[in-house]
Amino acid sequence: MLEQMFQLPYDFCVPDLLFERELKGELGDRLIAFGLDVVELSPTELAAAMTVHQQSGKLSFPDAFALILAKEREWTLLTGDGAMRKLARDQALAMHGVLWVVEEYHRLELIAPADLHQCLTAISDHERCRLPMADVRRLLELFDVS
Repeated sequence: MLEQMFQLPYDFCVPDLLFERELKGELGDRLIAFGLDVVELSPTELAAAMTVHQQSGKLSFPDAFALILAKEREWTLLTGDGAMRKLARDQALAMHGVLWVVEEYHRLELIAPADLHQCLTAISDHERCRLPMADVRRLLELFDVS
């Protein structure tokens, strides 16, 4: 499902710090090959990210960088992190989560419903899954082809 994300009609990017700390290596190289853009913050954005990090107490530096990029450049934030979602809502930022990506795969017919069902089942069965289960069940019903 990762490669298909870059077939969606959107541009995806990450702050350079997030890339360096969390994606650098084989996975990061694959993501860049698929079309991921690694973005450097301006000095003003960097200062704003440091302030957000200090004030929030809950965001990592990479998450603060992503939040500020979305805010300052008026981009849509893609996150599943609860603290970041709350800050984004508080600041009225456009934001989506992983289920939105799954719905876009379906809407644009990039992945077959049966495959979406299988992938979403695997994600939702994981012990660390924190997706809203009512939404997961709704999508699983939508993708059920039995």
